[in-house]
Amino acid sequence: MTDKEYISLGVHNRAAVLNLDNESRSWRYGEKPDYTKSEERLAQRSQYNHTEGSLAAIAQNLVRVFEMEASFKENSAEWLSVVQSKFVMQTNNGRAYTAQEIAKVGTYNTFLLKSEHYDPDGEDFESSAEVFHTAFPEGFLWELVEVYSGPPAVTFKWRHWGEFTGSFKGRAATGETIEIVGVSVAHVNDRLQIERLEHYFDNSKFLQGLTAGCPFHNNGGATQ
Repeated sequence: MTDKEYISLGVHNRAAVLNLDNESRSWRYGEKPDYTKSEERLAQRSQYNHTEGSLAAIAQNLVRVFEMEASFKENSAEWLSVVQSKFVMQTNNGRAYTAQEIAKVGTYNTFLLKSEHYDPDGEDFESSAEVFHTAFPEGFLWELVEVYSGPPAVTFKWRHWGEFTGSFKGRAATGETIEIVGVSVAHVNDRLQIERLEHYFDNSKFLQGLTAGCPFHNNGGATQ
């Protein structure tokens, strides 16, 4: 990747970054992820279409590229979207997680609080990914709603949503759309790499939607 491409990382969409990144070797499942189906679902279900090159589109790309790397690169030293020496992420002014910690535990475990339905301390990256991929077999999509300020502190509103058509820790699917809305601040450098990422949202609402379904009996049937 040339210096020019590296500096402009934040203006590229996810597919372009994957195409440019020929140096990373720690792809979690042995190869680069394929976002074709995800992009198709986004095209069908997104409520906001941001003009290419606009501040909103750039901010959306920043977060989607970070999410891609956090989800699919085991070695956080290969994450191009963050400043390695500075990066931390926190939710609702809680614990600040480094890139290395996020690569180990997964993003879901940094967002969720311990409850009777889910204990992030008892899960790792692989187990949490399995739990939520089972709950949302068609994906849990993310899009930027509105951007409030530009660099160096990019502040924006977002929505995260998906259809609960799978199952969650013994709870049957409801088929309903579960949506989370929040605000985030991405502190970036002049290369648009993230130094600090702050999220603010009701992180209890997510699990409330997943535990609304009936629990399964031991024999696999759902309660009536």
